[in-house]
Amino acid sequence: MEIAKEIDTRGLNCPLPILKAKKALADMSSGQALRVLASDPGSVRDFQAFARQTGNELVEQQSAGAEFVHVLRRR
Repeated sequence: MEIAKEIDTRGLNCPLPILKAKKALADMSSGQALRVLASDPGSVRDFQAFARQTGNELVEQQSAGAEFVHVLRRR
């Protein structure tokens, strides 16, 4: 999958990763993918809820140690 944009929200806690992702998605075209790097463990649950509420697709979630990667596809 081609990633159109990546944002680094490591070191930020809820709700900042979601707010930064929302802003980034607003500047993207439908179907483009956004990768979000995060360090907040709560971001896993937060991005699942965000995708359900906004209609954007949560394509992938991965964790590597204390870091989390979320990939969203713009609706």
